Amino acid sequence: NQCVHTTMILSKCVSNVWGNNPKSTEIDGNIYLDNITRILDRLLDGYDNRLRPGFGGPVTEVKTDIFVTSFGPVSDVEMEYTMDVFFRQTWIDERLKFEGPIEILRLNNLMVSKIWTPDTFFRNGKRSISHNMTTPNKLFRIMQNGTILYTMRLTINAECPMRLMNFPMDGHACPLKFGSYAYPMSEIVYTWKKGPLFSVEVPEESSSLLQYDLIGQTVSSERLKSNTGEYVIMTVHFHLQRKMGFFLIQTYIPCIMTVILAQVSFWINKESVPARTVFGITTVLTMTTLSISARHSLPKVSYATAMDWFIAVCFAFVFSALIEFAAVNYFSTLQANRELRKVAAIKAAQEAAEAGRSDGESSSDASSVLKKRMNSTPHFERPAEVFPNPPVNAQAFLQQGSAVPSNNLLTGTSIIDKYSRILFPLSFGAFNLVYWIVYLTKDTMEMTR
Repeated sequence: NQCVHTTMILSKCVSNVWGNNPKSTEIDGNIYLDNITRILDRLLDGYDNRLRPGFGGPVTEVKTDIFVTSFGPVSDVEMEYTMDVFFRQTWIDERLKFEGPIEILRLNNLMVSKIWTPDTFFRNGKRSISHNMTTPNKLFRIMQNGTILYTMRLTINAECPMRLMNFPMDGHACPLKFGSYAYPMSEIVYTWKKGPLFSVEVPEESSSLLQYDLIGQTVSSERLKSNTGEYVIMTVHFHLQRKMGFFLIQTYIPCIMTVILAQVSFWINKESVPARTVFGITTVLTMTTLSISARHSLPKVSYATAMDWFIAVCFAFVFSALIEFAAVNYFSTLQANRELRKVAAIKAAQEAAEAGRSDGESSSDASSVLKKRMNSTPHFERPAEVFPNPPVNAQAFLQQGSAVPSNNLLTGTSIIDKYSRILFPLSFGAFNLVYWIVYLTKDTMEMTR
């Protein structure tokens, strides 16, 4: 019996040791919580959160890194961009060292207001939001050696200076600059926690950009001198490259097709005045509409972009095609007038000769009559007399107001049209070749930088 009693006592002791007894577990848990509470109370006892760690002594080093959860959109008109990030800061506060049964104290945001935290702000930020739903999105941890990890979820709207000279084949480096608001570098310095290459993480699925490709990011640090001291500024550059698809469909291809349409008029007969006039005016108005709509997605910059140059040259080609037809019509009219004068002169000479024979006038009188008739006879006064046997459609052309009579000497293709059919397409093709080579090469060089 004594052996059995001893065995029961030993088993009961083992149960208490391993926590199999519910009452023992409850007691141990209360002891554990009491220990953590005493640790926190001891940490905050006499702690002054108005003073930075090591106040009056060494410089406080704040290590930072950024995890981007969502990047975009980017506004060209406002020259700004938006992103959602986890902003992490790490520093050492020796006043918060502790010893206990746990290595890391994982606490909520209520502890943040009781200790010192860096006064970090974003220098080029326009609007920044700290998420508070359903509770403030903040992570706070204290290690045994006094290392503090402080993480916040932020939505940052920052400015992005853009030079749109190469638009829409341009690339931009949108910066994010942050640092201490009040402490100069003699008291606080910022460094990258994971080094220059891995301190900013941007997963591929986090990019929600429609007009850009996020091709990478670089980090750097610089010093800024001001009246209140010298400060350390940490900078992240997000490198963006614009996508060309939208602008090819909306602007470039319609402009090219409009120029080709304007050059089709060179193959239309020069006597078809209404048709060629409609071609010229329609293409000019189309180019005007395209040039206005292309500027809607851009800020009101005072310089010309790559798209502006392309539209301007296309407009010049279209306008030149209209001027070319005006030149063709003008020179054809001159040629028609010369032919009419020749016919009128021959007719007047014949009439003078006949009158000289009947009245016995001299040859000098005939020449004076000839000059008088040439100066007094209108060009189109009597087309039936000038052309004794006009073609069937001669009267129709004269009634339409065409200055070109329909005879075999003046119909056909103008020499200006013949040259324009070759020179205009070759010139436009050469312009496109030079344009795309220059701007695409420049774009590639900027990306490699």
